[in-house]
Amino acid sequence: MKSPKTLLTVLLALTLGSFAAVGHAASDTIRVVTDATFPPMEFTKAGQRTGFDIDITEALAKEMGKKVAWTDIDFKGLIPAIVSGRADAAMSAIYITAARAKVVDFTDPYYAGGLVVLTKKNGPIKSLKDLNGKKVSVQVGTKSVQYLQDNYPKVTRIEVEKNEEMFNLVEVGRADAAVTGKPAAKLYAQHNPALTVLPEQITTEEYGIAVSKNEPKLTKEFNEALKRIKANGTYQKIVNKWFEAPAK
Repeated sequence: MKSPKTLLTVLLALTLGSFAAVGHAASDTIRVVTDATFPPMEFTKAGQRTGFDIDITEALAKEMGKKVAWTDIDFKGLIPAIVSGRADAAMSAIYITAARAKVVDFTDPYYAGGLVVLTKKNGPIKSLKDLNGKKVSVQVGTKSVQYLQDNYPKVTRIEVEKNEEMFNLVEVGRADAAVTGKPAAKLYAQHNPALTVLPEQITTEEYGIAVSKNEPKLTKEFNEALKRIKANGTYQKIVNKWFEAPAK
């Protein structure tokens, strides 16, 4: 029977060995979280993750000589997953904001977006000023929530967990409108003729990859890889695949 001191030494060696293995895995694998419910940015098709953000991330990782280990979680849990150390980065149509930048780092912007209003073509909302006094669905944890609180205090917010719920509420008439990102709203309206996106955009935002503040090297590697895929044409090919509009 090993003495307590010997046993402690063995356990310590095993623990250090485990940490070394984890460190080695982490060196060529990026743990990325996403909420794959926001087409065309990220969604699931035939059981596989796909979308603009997914393709961009995989292209960046390839350029960096790394692999991506994806994990799907709700949008509101993306930033907490990074802060807690359960993920290295989050890629999920995340707007770069001052509040988020206090707890995570962001890469350089990789695409321009913004908040828009999705509503029924024959509904009561014809312009942004018509929002007040109406029921508006938003996804928990997104900028839409705070924006409506600050700018449209008379709106009755219906906060939901998933994008599908947000859009469905408008379609069935339980909400007068949804406030969300332009790419997803445009795509949904294209497939649902009774709905439309107001031409007046609420905000102009920039999407970035959220990265742990403990990994400044990873942020730098992302930025350098982004410059390279823009220079070699890979970035524009992905943009052309998912969007009609030219890259910004």
